[in-house]
Amino acid sequence: MSKIRTRYAPSPTGKMHVGNLRTALYEYLIAKHEGGTFILRIEDTDQERYVDGAIDIIYRTMEGTGLIHDEGPDKDGGYGPYVQSERMATGIYLKYAKQLVEKGAAYYCFCSKERLASLKTAVGNISDDNENEVKEITKYDKHCLHLSKEEIEEKLASGIPYVIRQNNPTEGTTTFHDAIFGDITVDNDELDDMILIKSDGFPTYNFANVVDDHLMKITHVVRGNEYLSSTPKYTRLYQDFGWEEPVYVHLPLITNEEHKKLSKRSGHSSYEDLLEQGFISEAIVNFVALLGWSSPDNKEIMSMDELIEAFDYHSINKAPAVFDVVKLRWMNGEYIKMMEEDKFYEMALPYIKDVIHKELNFRRIASLVKTRIETLCDIKDMIDFFEKLPEYDVSMFTHKKMKTNSENSLEVLRELLPRFEALEDYSESEIEATIKSYVAEKGIKNGQGLWPVRTAVSGKQSTPGGAYEIMHILGKEESLNRIRIAIDKLSKDIN
Repeated sequence: MSKIRTRYAPSPTGKMHVGNLRTALYEYLIAKHEGGTFILRIEDTDQERYVDGAIDIIYRTMEGTGLIHDEGPDKDGGYGPYVQSERMATGIYLKYAKQLVEKGAAYYCFCSKERLASLKTAVGNISDDNENEVKEITKYDKHCLHLSKEEIEEKLASGIPYVIRQNNPTEGTTTFHDAIFGDITVDNDELDDMILIKSDGFPTYNFANVVDDHLMKITHVVRGNEYLSSTPKYTRLYQDFGWEEPVYVHLPLITNEEHKKLSKRSGHSSYEDLLEQGFISEAIVNFVALLGWSSPDNKEIMSMDELIEAFDYHSINKAPAVFDVVKLRWMNGEYIKMMEEDKFYEMALPYIKDVIHKELNFRRIASLVKTRIETLCDIKDMIDFFEKLPEYDVSMFTHKKMKTNSENSLEVLRELLPRFEALEDYSESEIEATIKSYVAEKGIKNGQGLWPVRTAVSGKQSTPGGAYEIMHILGKEESLNRIRIAIDKLSKDIN
């Protein structure tokens, strides 16, 4: 078998959807698992949907996810150009379309928009969003197939707008093989004569895809299973040209937890959405790899090298894959825990500075939250008390397990306050020693001394780190001021 060559061929239309990221990742893994070549090709022939800056998003996403292409617009491997609009300028698409016309496998169509509109058929379309939705489909009736050579030449000479259509048979069947779904056969009378060259001279996505994949010697084509219905038309094109078909790998649908198609409204449908929500790139890639595939040993936390080693596209599932946000959050938390301290600090710092605007030990704060968060965005709510003591109810001082209540908490704080005030060395170790000495002296449990102090200095039931760490980070003046506020609150509540 020839060396494996896969391609990721995005259209520059905006953010990279999770489904597109999975396609790119699987294409990359298929190539790298076999020591093959991974290609980036920009498909920009749909000018109406082109979005400025989208190509930058593609490059940024590929780099951020570690999907480094071997060939592409910036890495010529001898099969360029790698941008379809640039390829179109060479005239290759029209050239190959005319080859099909000469073979009788395609034909010129001069039908007006009005005539095409008259061919539309309304059909019921049950959808998740609107059960009463009606969809219009157009199946071309081959009207222009019967034009004589003279009529065609006359219309071309007159400058009448035209498209070039595929001439699909109306009898018999077409069969193609998919690596996941096996052999699929369709009746030819279900195939529409799809447009190959549009009236503006641009090739359609479907036609350019086939031509480019052949010329670039692509061996494996990975795409969503929504393209299964279009694949027979691709098969007809390969057969009409006499070209070898690539291996088709159609991926299962990605759904949300309600088993509905993942949409932009979900809030986590794109790679950039997930980054903005505090997920890290390595975790996103790992999670996306498992949307429809699992390793032979069911291992879930896997590096890119481990994914490359284990990935076998024959093991991809047919069933829809569920985008489980809870699992993604867990996985992201595991990656954060494994992260080097310096790298985590660098990533956490913008989130810390967004909340805390005073001079504190940000590195120590980062070390406290590292093992307690699942996303970087969790940091803000966890550390906001460092900036300002929140309003809180004295009921927080009552903890059944710790055997604390308002009365004994007030006693603890009143007796510890002068000891803290007397500290000349306000280090974490000295704060800890002071509290432990008090607890031993009073003959109470550690929690009965620590809970009131931590509650007083944080105003929260749950915090990263305990009383020693928090008091040291806040500094002596702020810590003692917060303890005095707690004493005042408790005194008023008891009285």
